[in-house]
Amino acid sequence: MPRSLTWCAARSAVRRRRPSEATAHQQRSAPQQTRASATTVIPGHNGEVTAPRTVTLLGSTGSIGTQAEQIILANPDRFTVRAISAAGSDPSALARQALALQVQQVAVAREDAVDPLHRALIGSAAPGARRPDILVGEEGVVQVAGNGADVVLNGITGSIGLRPTLAALAAGSTLALANKESLIVGGPVVTAAAAPGQIVPVDSEHSAIAQSLRSGRAEEVRRLVLTASGGPFRGRPREDLAAVTPGQALKHPNFAMGRVVTTNSATLVNKGLEVIEAHLLFGIPFERIDVVVHPQQQIHSMVEFHDGSTIAQAGPPRMLVPIALGLFWPDRLADVDEPCDWGTPMTWEFHPLDDDVFPAVQLARRVGTAGGTHPAVYNAANEICVDAFHDGAIGFLDIVDTVARVVAAHEAGEGPAVGAGAGDHSARSASVESGAQGNDSPVLSVDDVLAADQWARERARTMIGMSPQEESHA
Repeated sequence: MPRSLTWCAARSAVRRRRPSEATAHQQRSAPQQTRASATTVIPGHNGEVTAPRTVTLLGSTGSIGTQAEQIILANPDRFTVRAISAAGSDPSALARQALALQVQQVAVAREDAVDPLHRALIGSAAPGARRPDILVGEEGVVQVAGNGADVVLNGITGSIGLRPTLAALAAGSTLALANKESLIVGGPVVTAAAAPGQIVPVDSEHSAIAQSLRSGRAEEVRRLVLTASGGPFRGRPREDLAAVTPGQALKHPNFAMGRVVTTNSATLVNKGLEVIEAHLLFGIPFERIDVVVHPQQQIHSMVEFHDGSTIAQAGPPRMLVPIALGLFWPDRLADVDEPCDWGTPMTWEFHPLDDDVFPAVQLARRVGTAGGTHPAVYNAANEICVDAFHDGAIGFLDIVDTVARVVAAHEAGEGPAVGAGAGDHSARSASVESGAQGNDSPVLSVDDVLAADQWARERARTMIGMSPQEESHA
C-alpha cells in the first residue's frame, strides 16, 4: 500500500508552521495567561494571528483561482499573496488580480500575452505604484511555484501542472492541490517528493475525506465513498448520448467550472481521476474506494469506519470551503460559505453508478491498479479527446472509447519504456516484466511520465485522425 500523503495532516490536524504561526496556534489553543505574551499579536476578525500566511496562486484567473482571490481579499490579516500565474488568455483579468492582491511577481505561460499584460498593468496601476515583475513561459510558472511561499495553491488544469507541483514540494511549501492531474500522472514521482501532510487536497471530494478522516485512525477505515453528481446525462441510456453536443456537455447541474473539467464531469472521467487521486492521497486500495451518484451534491464524500459508522461532510455544492481549507489547513476561516439550511425540507438521493453507460471510472481503476505511466496515458489521451470533441472531430461517446483504445495499446506494450525518456517509444515489455510499472516503483522519473504523456497524445491524435496542428488550446 502506498504511504498516505494526507493522513498525517488529516488525522492530527497539524500542518508544518513557521515559528510565528506555531506560536499563534499555541496562543489560540492555550488557556488565557495572566501575563502578556512576548509575541506581537495582530487582531483579526477571525481571531488572533501573528503574521499573514504567504501564498502563491497558480491558475489565478480560473475558477479555483478567482474564488481563492475572493477568500484572500476577505481575510487580509490572514494572507499575503507573493505571486500569481495564469496561461494568459485574459491579460486584463490577470493585471487586475496582480494589483488587487499587490503581488511581487506575475507569471504568464503564453508569450503573446506579455505585452497586453504589461499595458494592462500600466493602465490600471495607481500613479507611482510598484508594478509586479513579469515572468514568461512554463519556466516562469515553475519559478513562482518554487518561490517558497507558505502555501502554493495549484489551480492549473491538466498535466502541465506537474512541474509546478514538484517545484512547490521541493521548496517545502504546503501544496493546496486542485490540479489533480499532476498527482495522478506523476504518481510515485510526486509521492516521493512530498513529505507526509505536505499536500492538502482542494477537490471537494478529497477535502471532505480529509475532514472526515479526523474522526478515526487509519486502521479503522473500512472504505472511502466518493460522491458524484452523475453529470448532465445521469439516468440516460448510452444510445442517447451518441448525439450529445459540446454545449449540452458543458451544462453541469451544480458547479460552474472550466471546459475540460466540466466535460470530464459529463463523461465521468473526472470521477475516475478522483478515484486514482484518493488512492494516492490516502493510501487506500482501489477495491475499498467506491463511487455513488448523489445528484444534490450536498454530501461531498464519506468515510466508512470498521464499526459501521459513516462520517460524511456536507455543505453547498460550491468550492469555497475546500479552497479556504486548502489555504488555511488545518484551521477553518469564519463565514466562508452558507451552511446547509436544516430548517428547510430537502431530499438527498444516492444511486449506484452505471458503469455500462459511463465506463470511465472502471477504466480509471484499471490504469490506477496498473500504476506506472498508465494513469498518465489515460489523462493525456482524454485531454486530446476532449479538445477533439469540442472541435467537432469526434462524438461524445468517442471520448472515453478512444481513451480506452489508447490505454489498451499501452497495456499491449506500445509506448516508451520506463527509463527511456522521451526519445524512445519502443515496446515496454522488459520494463513490465521487471515490475517497473507499479505505483510504488522507485525507477519512474519525470522524463518517463512526460514521455508517456507525449506518446498518448500522439496515439490519440492518430486514432481520431487529427494532426498535431489541429489540437485545440482553448
